[in-house]
Amino acid sequence: MFNRDKILLALVPFIASRVMLLLNLFLRTEIVGEENLKSVWERGEQAIIPFWHDQLFLLVFGYPDKSVKLLISASKDGELLARTMKYFGKETVRGSSSRGGRAAFKQMLNLCKDPIDIVLTPDGPRGPRHEIKDGVLQLARLSGRPVVPLAFVCSNGHRFKSWDRFLFPYPVGRGIYSYGEPLYFDKQEGVDGFRQRLILAMETNLRQAEARLEYYGLSAI
Repeated sequence: MFNRDKILLALVPFIASRVMLLLNLFLRTEIVGEENLKSVWERGEQAIIPFWHDQLFLLVFGYPDKSVKLLISASKDGELLARTMKYFGKETVRGSSSRGGRAAFKQMLNLCKDPIDIVLTPDGPRGPRHEIKDGVLQLARLSGRPVVPLAFVCSNGHRFKSWDRFLFPYPVGRGIYSYGEPLYFDKQEGVDGFRQRLILAMETNLRQAEARLEYYGLSAI
């Protein structure tokens, strides 16, 4: 009997991983601010790494080869993404603010005791775009881990008309991965104060990536 979902789950992740590899092969990329993440490791710590949902497609290539787990939605789209990440040797935690969020948060909090970084999209999986939800804030508060913003920009690509204006990079162009400075939760500022500081840090890091493109005489799509 024809089962469309099973066929999609079998084919789409493989095809998507091949497309990602090809794009990464032809796209000229570099990483700026990597010392911000490495400074965390040198102190014997691990980081929480947030990035905006629209920058997701090639983020796996901007992360150094180190243990990491990614928080991915429990939806069907999330299942496709989780299976795609397996082709790159990346493990995932399933859940979001709308589905399985509490269990996923507990799992990630427990993982914060292990020597691995945690990667997530603070505005995913449904938005609003570039708005930070409570998950990353509470994770930083309860774990004591530093938060290191990550951004990706490219000079050539397409933005879909989705809620996040999802970015699909083209193979001809230049891409920049950027890491911001580590931020630690301060009990005196509270959750709302830390939210504002993290929003500013995410915006500053994105501007840093765009400025690097401008160095080459290019602008971000």
